[in-house]
Amino acid sequence: MSYDNIFDASYERVLAAGKDGTDFFESFYRHFLRSSELVSERFLDTDMEKQRRMLKKSFYSLIAFYASGAADNVLEKIAYMHSARELDIKPALYDLWLDSLLATVQDYDPEFNDNVELAWRLVMSLGITYMKFKYDHC
Repeated sequence: MSYDNIFDASYERVLAAGKDGTDFFESFYRHFLRSSELVSERFLDTDMEKQRRMLKKSFYSLIAFYASGAADNVLEKIAYMHSARELDIKPALYDLWLDSLLATVQDYDPEFNDNVELAWRLVMSLGITYMKFKYDHC
């Protein structure tokens, strides 16, 4: 089975899983906010409902970037807003973002294993590399 297929199957399981009435993206933010004091400080006065909606858009854009090899308008805007010129989201924070995402996938996917983790890392890494590059290049 290819990593694309492993990712797709895991993604379907994640979306189908409900955990105590908490959706996947809400759970992700719990993990992410606990990952670092810097992260929790950056989100201190943030409207988290709005933030979850934005995360969903960016998440789908990361998947689309992997599939197409090109950034869509949403990902381009997010990269610009996260750049050193705007919100100054340091590239190292994307590693915490990915680790938090994987912790959430592990919570939601009952079939989580090393291959599932690698599949998610492969799919997300292309877009994360784009975001890191754009930090200094916007």
